[in-house]
Amino acid sequence: MSSIRKLVIPVAGLGTRFLPATKAQPKEMLPIVDKPIIQYVVEDAVRAGITDIIMVTGPSKRAVEDHFSPNYELVNWLKKQHKEEQAEQVKKIADLANFIFIRQKGPYGNGTPVLCAKDVVGNEPFAVMWGDEFFYTPQESQLEQLVSSFDRYGETILTAYEVSAEETKKYGIIDAEKVEKNVFKVKTIIEKPGPQKAPSRLASLGGFIFTPDIFEALGETKLGRDKELWLVDAIFKLLKKRPVYARRVEGTYYDTGSKLGYLKANVDFALRDAKFGHELRKYLKKVL
Repeated sequence: MSSIRKLVIPVAGLGTRFLPATKAQPKEMLPIVDKPIIQYVVEDAVRAGITDIIMVTGPSKRAVEDHFSPNYELVNWLKKQHKEEQAEQVKKIADLANFIFIRQKGPYGNGTPVLCAKDVVGNEPFAVMWGDEFFYTPQESQLEQLVSSFDRYGETILTAYEVSAEETKKYGIIDAEKVEKNVFKVKTIIEKPGPQKAPSRLASLGGFIFTPDIFEALGETKLGRDKELWLVDAIFKLLKKRPVYARRVEGTYYDTGSKLGYLKANVDFALRDAKFGHELRKYLKKVL
């Protein structure tokens, strides 16, 4: 049994980078081939033994709630049409985990939805993942890798991913001391330092396991950039009190919150598809 049972996924953002497509549709529900982005995130977590998934939503996210709720009418209709495989696919979505939906309240910033989940999480370690990015990992999922490191060290674990020198301009970069293969003890995180000032090429991406004292740290954290509550500011507070580790995740990272990242994910997953990957590869060679 996994030591981590609960996952918080913030999904209250407005998805402005994908307007006008996200005017009436949550960005997390945009499809990668035939599944919405957020389902890949959920399936990653379920592979790691997560049983309770807490989604912190906003007024425009009803489609996310509906997607992970049972739809007996659709399942029964598909069965009557002798579409048993599709009926089973639809039924399995709601059966993946126990889904809990709460509305976000408080200041803007990615720390607020985590703090909103405090009463549901309780006094136990828990995971946080974003609803618009995920890893493709043929073996251990992203969260499985984080859980294995948490089980060893019992402290907050951040996702680290090796990026190019140029990409150090895009992410928070981790300054850390290596303690074993793929595991680092964090000294600090430097926001978008660029190649000249970057202490490493380990980017801090979405995907965390927190000890419950992150809630106290968030409660004590003042509003930061743009008068928003930032999770990284609370992590800095934790660093002053206890160790924080980073796990370099092995796999392919997809930032599907960006248009280019979304397109790359669709192409890659389509090429891996057994039904039409071969034909798509032929088509791409033709047009390129």
